[in-house]
This record gives sequence, C-alpha cells and structure tokens, in this order.
Amino acid sequence: MKKSTLLLSAAALALTFAACNRDEKESSPAPEGVSEETYAGGLLGTTFNQSASAYEDPTPAVVNAGMVNAFKYGEMFFEHTVTQNNPPFNGLGPLYVRSSCESCHPGYGHGRRMERYRADDWGNGYLLVVYNSATNAYESSVAGMPQTKAVAPFKPSIDEEKITIAWLPYTDDWGNRFPDGETYDLIYPEVNIPEDAFYAPLSTPYSQLAFRLESTIGIYGTGLLDAIPDDSLKAQYLREQQAGATLNPAIWAGGDWASLYGNTTHPKRFTYALSRGPLQDAAGANAIWNITNVTRSDRRKHYLSLDPTIYATAASQDPDVQAQFYQYFPDWNRTGNVQQDIYNYLTSTDLPVEMSDEDYVNFMIWHRGLAVPAARNITDATVQRGKRLFIESGCATCHRPSWETGPDNFTDPNGFFSDGDARLPRYPYQKIWPYTDMVQHRLFMKNDIRTGWCRTTPLWGRGLAPICSGHADRLHDCRARNVIEAIMWHGSAQSDARWTVERFRQLSKEDRDAVVKFINAI
Repeated sequence: MKKSTLLLSAAALALTFAACNRDEKESSPAPEGVSEETYAGGLLGTTFNQSASAYEDPTPAVVNAGMVNAFKYGEMFFEHTVTQNNPPFNGLGPLYVRSSCESCHPGYGHGRRMERYRADDWGNGYLLVVYNSATNAYESSVAGMPQTKAVAPFKPSIDEEKITIAWLPYTDDWGNRFPDGETYDLIYPEVNIPEDAFYAPLSTPYSQLAFRLESTIGIYGTGLLDAIPDDSLKAQYLREQQAGATLNPAIWAGGDWASLYGNTTHPKRFTYALSRGPLQDAAGANAIWNITNVTRSDRRKHYLSLDPTIYATAASQDPDVQAQFYQYFPDWNRTGNVQQDIYNYLTSTDLPVEMSDEDYVNFMIWHRGLAVPAARNITDATVQRGKRLFIESGCATCHRPSWETGPDNFTDPNGFFSDGDARLPRYPYQKIWPYTDMVQHRLFMKNDIRTGWCRTTPLWGRGLAPICSGHADRLHDCRARNVIEAIMWHGSAQSDARWTVERFRQLSKEDRDAVVKFINAI
C-alpha cells in the first residue's frame, strides 16, 4: 500500500482543528492572505500534496477524528487484488468486472482511454453499456455493469476476447480549426460485441442492441459532495429552470423532483446517469460488492444480471459447469440435482458473508475520507485571466465553481450506517470548489452516452491527472485526450453548451491557453 502524506501547513492544520471544535453555521474562511479557492475541499477536505499520490490523502477531518489507521485499512480494500480464498481479501466471483478497485481508478483518478477491452489491462476503467437502442433500457441478460470475467467453473456473461474498440476520427462544424488557424483532433469510440459473445440468451433482439463505454471518474472528494445539502441541490435546479435550461424530465419536472433516490427523500447526485443518492449507497459502496462480487452482511447475494434468473438458468443448464460444480462447491450438493443446486447457489440471498462489517466500515471511512488536492497557482495572473474568461464564456453555468456544505448529517438508505454516524468523517459548513452544478446536461456527441443525459463532472484536481493517473483523458468515455478536445466536444449544434464553445472559439490562442491553464490549476 502506498504511503500517503498529508501536506498541510501547521497554520492550516490548526485552523482545521479550530473549525472542527466550533459549532459553526457558516463556512470557515481560508487563512489570511490565502485565496479561499486554494482550499478546493474546504479546510476540512483539502490536501496540499501535489505529488503522484495527491489523490490518495486522508482529509484533515479524518486526521482530526483519529481515523487515519482505519482509513489506511480501508485503503487496502481499494488497492488489494481480491481472490477467492485469501482473507480478508476474499470472495471473488462467480462473475466479476475487475479483481481490484484501483485497476479501474489508476492513481485513484479517472480511467484511461484504452485501445481494447480487457479487464486485466491496468487503468481500464471502462464499464460496458449494453442497452436497447429503441428504449435506452439496459439489456437484462447481463448486469448494468456487464461482467467479462468469471471463476471456475463458471463462464463470463460476455467473452471479452470478442469485444472490439475502434477509435474513429471526427470532424466538427468548424473543421476542427479555430478562427486563427490552430487545429485540433477529435476521436470517438465505436464498440462492437458480436452476438456470439453473450453467454446467456438475449432479452432484446440483437439488431436493437447498442454498445457504449463509460469510464470511472476520480473518487477523491466524494464525501464533500455528499455533504452538499439536499435543499441546495433543489435550489440549483430551480435556478437553472428559471434561466431556461433544459433539464432531464426523469429527474426534474414542474418545478420539483420528478424522482428521488429509491424510497428516500434524497435527490440523486452521483454517477453520470444520476443513478445514486447518498454516498453511503452510491458508487463506491456499490462497487466494493458488485465489481468483485464480494458479499457482505447487507448484500448476501451475487451480482449476476439485471434479471439474475437469466444467467443462473444458462449456467445451471451448462454441461461444463455441471461437470465441475461440486468439485468447486461441495457444500452446495444439497438436493442431489446439480442443475437445481447451481441455480440455487447463483440466486441465493443468504450467502456466507465474505467482507466483515468492520472491514466495510473502514472501507467507507477511506471512501468518504479522500481529500481534494488544493488548487495550484490560483493567484497567477494568467490563471486569473483564464478564470475570468472561463466565466465570461459561460463555462461556469454548468461547471458551477463553489458550494457550501451543510451540517452533513448524512444518511444511509441501506440502514447500515445511522444518520450522521460517528464512525465516518464529516464535513460541516465548508466552502468547496468542485466546479460542477451536479445537474445533467446533453452534449449530443457522436456515439453519445446512453440516454444523452450526463451529470456535469467535477473539475477539481483534474490538472494533476498526468502525474497521479498517468494520462490526461477526459469525458465519460475518455474520448478527449486533453482539455481543448474536451471543450470542443461540447460544441455540437444541439449541445446545451454550444453557445459557450462559440464564445471560446473567438478567443485568441493566448486566451484559450489561459483558460486551459486555469482548468488545470483547479
């Protein structure tokens, strides 16, 4: 496990302790003489580490609460390769997406662009998206995050050897050229999965299936995003509605929420698709179970397919699986009918617990406790000019610069953690600078994301990706290899951000470079 160092100055650390010991109703100010935006994660959520481990540090809130050891134990479950029988990192299978979390999040950041789909390729953060092109509904014979790996005697849902990714050139409305003559390149992925790559029978006619890629995003700072109050999110939607923005009617309609998360009162705030609500039941809490298929006390079942009976039926009827099942799972020779025993094993909701409650708590301390790197050179004259142009061009309309956290009395829809559980770090009343409005918009890109709606990705810390994650790839499928490409992919004629790109195009090269420098500084 890497040794992370929290590089806070003594003065800043003292201020964070003071902030924790006060019952404040307003966010704590930055130290005198320091730009408040330098503290991208607020006083309780910022690290000043700018090295290759910048995404890996615990927040000052973790340090203040004496949770560093627990944080490091939790970190091991993110970094360690999971196997079938090596406690406490055991439980892999029967199907899985990856055998470790960090292989999807290289350096704890955004996945990298890949030329092929292989689960074992380091940095492959891609999740396959297999869906009905007519309805946008996921294909139910595979999981929402389809599994291309399996442990014996089972076979993967999709044979990844047959998956191909072609990166194709794209020419935009301006011929990939700025008015001053500078050019840029744009590429997009074309994914193909032949019908015979699928293990179980399809529930959608193959001719109607579409395939896309969605990459993992950086996981640092998610605890701070979770601390944004629900009513602040609602106020943001109201502001955008009043400004005439087009909002996803599945999320917001008629001046109020069209849907909330599950059976909770919380709005959806995490993932590109806004499929998750509170962090305690969001991507990380979900992934530690379904990416590796490791059971825990509140999830004593396998993650197989959206309709789990489809895969279970196919596997239970497979002669190869039947021939070896009792060799690998002798305890499941319960009925004497191997087909029934396989089916019962795969669909059981009362499986042995593989990840202990203590280990899961430590994992969530780590997940909720990852700091955000401080903004770099934020007072530099060029960076400040870039910030002004970023705002004047309209980029800040969706990439809202700052938010205020509330009391951070978080909840857990699973009921595993109690409201505001003292076992997890908290971030009350902090001013944070994630540069996202937490709302979905549409860019109408070639081979766009499923449904076309995508939550605005936070920009904080992304400038450190080359040294932390080894690449500068951006956007939901890593099609943008640098900031300029990411901006220009916002420029489709139908895009909600078209007007901002038109303004950006009119800037001089010097000013465009200043905007890029600003984005890389935050």
